[in-house]
Order: sequence, then structure tokens, then C-alpha cells
Amino acid sequence: MKFSLAALSLIPFVSASRPMIAGYEPGSSVTDHNAIDLDQKAFEGQLGLATADSFAKAKQIYNEGGHSKSFATIELTTGLASELTKDSGLTGESVSIGDVKGKMYSSAPIGSTTIKFKYTPSEDNQEEHVKCKVGALPVADQIHDGCLEATGSITVDGTGASYSYSYSVENDNKNGRSIAGFSTSAASKMLEGCPGCPYAEFKKYYDYYGQADYAHAWVTAALDGTKTNFKNGNADFAKYGYTGRTEAAKKGTAYMNVYMYVIREFEDAIDDCNKGCLECNFGSVHAWDEGVAFYTGSLEGVTGAGSGKLIHALADKRCQNYKTCGIEGDELEGQSYVNYQLFQKFLIGQQYLVTGTCDALRNVVDDISDLMSVPLVQGTLRYAYKVDKLKGAEKEKAEGAVFAAAVLPRVASCSADDAKIVYDNMMVDASSTDHAAVKSAFERNYDCMGMNGKLVGGLWNGATGSYYENAAPKKDKSTGGVNKLAMGLGIGFGIAGLVGIAFIATLIRKEKQGKPIFTNASNDAIDA
Repeated sequence: MKFSLAALSLIPFVSASRPMIAGYEPGSSVTDHNAIDLDQKAFEGQLGLATADSFAKAKQIYNEGGHSKSFATIELTTGLASELTKDSGLTGESVSIGDVKGKMYSSAPIGSTTIKFKYTPSEDNQEEHVKCKVGALPVADQIHDGCLEATGSITVDGTGASYSYSYSVENDNKNGRSIAGFSTSAASKMLEGCPGCPYAEFKKYYDYYGQADYAHAWVTAALDGTKTNFKNGNADFAKYGYTGRTEAAKKGTAYMNVYMYVIREFEDAIDDCNKGCLECNFGSVHAWDEGVAFYTGSLEGVTGAGSGKLIHALADKRCQNYKTCGIEGDELEGQSYVNYQLFQKFLIGQQYLVTGTCDALRNVVDDISDLMSVPLVQGTLRYAYKVDKLKGAEKEKAEGAVFAAAVLPRVASCSADDAKIVYDNMMVDASSTDHAAVKSAFERNYDCMGMNGKLVGGLWNGATGSYYENAAPKKDKSTGGVNKLAMGLGIGFGIAGLVGIAFIATLIRKEKQGKPIFTNASNDAIDA
């Protein structure tokens, strides 16, 4: 599910130096975006300590980040002699590894004495995409080697202008991207202010919960042990101890905050797409690559065989429970059928973008949204069964509640009555849970939700080698197997594939010439 390396080697200037994302070859630099799962890992690490102090630290990591979009706020001894625009190149001296490259985080007028130095991430080294990682991370997890030294001077690239500065390495290195930000920015990025707003999938969630930052509200309430104030689907986390609140928080960040922002990036790619224009779609490809990065994360590695923290990892976990792994979706191990399908869609969408085939993207993004929700349904059903039949306690109840919260708005958009059945059985501190009722409520809406019995599968009992009682897949008209034409895309995409390869060559040529690759209408460099 990537460009043929043999074909790439025949195209001048093409480089396969950018790290693959679980087999997907990005057309732009997204190592910094792909590292967001390291914030999730650090967040989970603090939650696992289960103390008031660790929960407070987890909340700080959630809100402030530590691994993505790193920048330093520095104080100049003299004001700027001329205006510096966003993305003006800067060079300074690091704490211990020599020169460090960066750019202006935001524009600064003449006379400014405070500026933000944004560290330039590596394009070819995911593990060390930046060598300055501070933010809200615990001191033991921080990396200072590549941070600007505490006092020194920075040079404005191409001008010779130099400015002395000082700052605190420990306190003034921050992050411009956080998991909280995926939800707190939802109103401006998904509800209003964008060409395609309100995005259809996000609107389902906004209509159900009644607030744009529903995911942030859920996670914050779970961390604080308080109540949400939603239109529907409320949760009172005062009824849980650290065990339940941990599950609600760590799954909420990955399957609510990050989940919806993945879809947002694909929608943004549609918004940015210029029909029939090969030279115009750099920004849209970048947005698409960001969506794949946020779906997958760096911990999955270049092949997808790693152990991640985001939705890609969830799909691979749930397929083992529901016998939906493998290329035909009928195995108990290996990559999930959902991920096979999704990565085909990711490649198809990328090809449509590079060829300016904008009108075809709508169906691709809709399919992606449907497929991404399948593991959430599986998760809800699995914990409904554990609580109902296997005496699940607070941990299982909390997991069921957060999986349900992540998918309830999709059910409600099809049937408010069935969504209420799921909620009443899966809500925080539900008086009882009826797996059969939850399963039936979902199954009545499979068609509307873009899925079927085979895709969801059934809860498998490894001890007996059969499905658990009354947990078998719904029998419907579903058809199995991966589309063979789509599989062929891994080798090539016909004429469109060749055009796509030429597009990648164009990207790299522009980089070698030192020209900005991704620009928006105002000619500012894109860095979402």
C-alpha cells in the first residue's frame, strides 16, 4: 500500500528518505505530527501512577504537550531591527550538539524583544524528530541536548542579522501542539471558519453533545472527577476512583480528541484541493498526510508492526477479540481488516489529491469515517459483554462507557432511540448492562453507520474456539475480502500513480531549491 520503490528509483530527484507511516509513504514532512502519540504515552504513564499529583501532571501533559511543535520563547537584549515574518529561518547554538535550526513561530514587528524560536524537525529521523523535548514532560523524560543554550545569539538566515538572547531551558521550551488542542480548537476548525464547515461527521457529535469541545470536556471531567454538562450522554466521574477515571481519560484522549481531529485533517484536505491542478495541491497533500500521522502515530513504526497508542493500534487489538484480522477479515491475529481497508483509502485519497481529482475525495473521506468507527463499536460491545456476563467491575464499566461515548453520536444520527438504549446500558455507573440490548441497538443501525456484520465480527472465545453465546456476528448481506483492484494500488495506480510519483519529485525538487513547499492563499507556510 505504497509507491513501488523500484518505480521511485527511476524518477529523478525522488527520495524515499521520509519515514513510512505503517507502510504509507507521506508526500510531505509529518514526523512532528506523527510524534503526538508520545504525548499520549507520557499521559498514560502519569495516569498509571494513580495519585493526585500524577493526575495533575497528566492533565498538564494533556493540555500543554511535550513532543510536538516544540518552540522556545526567548528574550532579546535589543529589539528587532526589522520585522520577522512567520517561518523566517533562524540559527542558534544548542545546549550540547552544536548548531540548531529553527524558524519564527509567529511574526514579530520591528522593536520586538520577545520572539518564539520554533525548532525545525527532522524529516528522515522519526525517533529523533526534534532533540528538544520539554514542555510539560516530567524532568526525567525531558531532552535538552538540542534546545537553544540558555544564553547566546541567534542569526536570521539570509540576512546576517544577529541578536543576543537569554531564556530558561527548563521553563521556556513549550509546545504548540497538544492533545487538548485537538478538541479546544474544534469550534474554529470544524464547526465554523473553514470552507467545508460544519464538517458532517463532527456535526453529528456537536448535535449530540451540544458543545464543540465535547472531547475536552469529557477528558477534563475524568481527570478532575467531576460531571460533564452535555445535552446528551453525560457522565459523572465522581462515581469512579482512579481506576475508572484513568480508563475514561486515556481512552477519551485517543478515541475522542485525536479520533475527530484525524477526520478533520481529511476534511481540510478536501477544502484545500484544487481541481485538476498538479502544482496547486501541496497543502492538501500535507493535510492528508497529517491525518494519516494522527491516526497512526510514531510508535507503530514504518511497517505498522509496532505497539502504538492511537486508533491504528485499537483496530489491531479489537480484531483479535472479534476475529476480524487479516486480509479477508476472518483471522485472530495480524493487522486488522479495518486497517487494511483504511490504508487503501489513505493511498487512494493521496492519489486523488496529487492529480487534483477533488470531486472523488468526498466518498473516500466518508468511507474512512465509517471504517474508523468500527473498533469503537467493537470496544463498546466487548465491554458490554464483560460487564453483563463476566462480572466486570469499575475498570470494565469505565472502558465500556468511554467506547460508547466515542461512537454514540453516530448511532444517534441514525436513531435517537437506539442511542439511548446504548447510553442507558453503558453510561458511567449504569444500574445494569444488557449486552444483547446493546448489540441489537447497534445492529439495527449498521447500514446507516456504513458497516455490516462481517466488518464488526463477533466476540470470540479462545477457550472454546467459538463465539461467545449470543455474541456471534450479525448475519447480513456483507461481502468479505479486500477489493483486488485496490490491492493493486500497492504496486501502482496506473496513470494517476505515475502522476503522483511525479508530484513527489516536484515536492523534493522544490525543497532542494530552498523554496517553501506548502503555502496557503496568503503565502504563509502551512504548519497545522
